[in-house]
Amino acid sequence: MVKRVKVAAGAIIQEGRLLAAQRGYGTYKGFWEFPGGKIEQGETPQQALQREIEEEMGALVEVGELIGKVEYTYPELQVTLYCFLCTVHEGVLKLLEHENAAWLDQEHLYDVEWLAADIALLDRLKPRLA
Repeated sequence: MVKRVKVAAGAIIQEGRLLAAQRGYGTYKGFWEFPGGKIEQGETPQQALQREIEEEMGALVEVGELIGKVEYTYPELQVTLYCFLCTVHEGVLKLLEHENAAWLDQEHLYDVEWLAADIALLDRLKPRLA
């Protein structure tokens, strides 16, 4: 039986560029993703996203509109991904758990190896990077 997990992810856009974070651990180490993480019992996706970005990147974010919800099944995991637009509200983004980060503009959006669930959202975000 495949494990099911719900994840909240943040599309942080600044000056026409989208933040991509490279995983530093786990099965998909080295792949790129939107920052965020698992939604714990009793949390809304927005609360989980605020908590995860504070834990992973040391900054407080304001969670905005839902960009999309993606269902994706990896070989060992079924993911429901909720992706929200976010803005940094307080602090500076730091790499506390990720290996690397990059600010990608429209031209370079596909230059990194994104996790499959995240790829589904890139076309929705592309117009916001103009």
